[in-house]
Amino acid sequence: MEEKDLKYFNVILRKYNQGIASAEEIEFLEKYYKLFDEKESFLDSQEQEIQQEIKNDIKTKVDDRIDLLIQKRPLFPFNNQYFKYIAAACILLMLSVGSYFAFKTPVYEVVSKTNDFAPGVNKATLELANGTKILLDTAAKGMIANLDGIKVYKNAAGEIEYKIQSAAATEEVGFNTITTPNGGQYQVVLHDGSKIWLNAGSSLKYPTAFKGNDRTVTITGEAYLEVAKNKQKPFKVISGNQTIEVLGTHFNVNAYEDEAAIKTTLLEGAVKVSTAKASTLIAPGEQTSFNNLNGSLQKKAVDVEQEVAWKNGLFSFKGDDVKAIMRQISRWYNVEIEYSGPITDEKFYGQISRNSKLSDVFAILELNNLHFKSNGRKITVSN
Repeated sequence: MEEKDLKYFNVILRKYNQGIASAEEIEFLEKYYKLFDEKESFLDSQEQEIQQEIKNDIKTKVDDRIDLLIQKRPLFPFNNQYFKYIAAACILLMLSVGSYFAFKTPVYEVVSKTNDFAPGVNKATLELANGTKILLDTAAKGMIANLDGIKVYKNAAGEIEYKIQSAAATEEVGFNTITTPNGGQYQVVLHDGSKIWLNAGSSLKYPTAFKGNDRTVTITGEAYLEVAKNKQKPFKVISGNQTIEVLGTHFNVNAYEDEAAIKTTLLEGAVKVSTAKASTLIAPGEQTSFNNLNGSLQKKAVDVEQEVAWKNGLFSFKGDDVKAIMRQISRWYNVEIEYSGPITDEKFYGQISRNSKLSDVFAILELNNLHFKSNGRKITVSN
């Protein structure tokens, strides 16, 4: 098997493991699974003692690696033993290019050194009302600030929580801001119990305690919110030139400045989205799209699981073009994207774990005639 064919085989196997392989790709893998029982034909050129070492290495790695992957993702179209045969076949096919060293690197982890970037992590900066800045990813768990009776904690889960010690503490409130960089995400629990997840390159500005007749926060970038119910104090989210008003609900807002529209997607409850020109109510499963250029506000039904895939650790593409995908990649892997020549307008479908290294994402996209070159953290994309 030539090197380019081996690379293709490994990419298809990774797609299969992620549950996004096509029927043709699964058929391609099927025809190799019996090779596990015919492994001697691949090893005839090896010395006897090396043969046995390789066989033992194959069985150990297949048993350990594949069982682990099956436990993490149980919905395989093949049974576990059948999948082991396929994985073993892939290992054996690697032998046909004459590299015993390949066994020292576990299968599925073939990476391009020039494109190897780690995924984002829980990372953010908390700026207090007095200007003090706290790096949340390095802060120790426990109380990290005392704002005149309003205590800020980093809990056991790594989230930020606010706890009010007395009613008097809410008389003087200030605004805090949590900012995630590209390559970071974070979670915060406000003092009313509302939970907010921030995606990469986002910010949340909020009062340390909610006074008055409403609960208002400001969001840039993208956030998923689970708002605590309080009929007496509606929760308001300002994002760009729109305002979202809720009583208690679960929703996602995507308000990145480099996107053409601000999208608000409802999972539970009801929300009202308002702009200078219009307002509308949306129900679960619906999304509003506020056009940043012409100010129009539209509503449609969407796949909510796709819209909140980022919060669940996935990239999810359903009809996304290259540039839309690259904007997500740029934020999560903290890389700069540039384009060389005309870029295809082909639409992409599938899911990729956000825990993947960037080279694994590229390996899948390269099957669609895309090419990637890196210079430091600058990635050049071409057809």
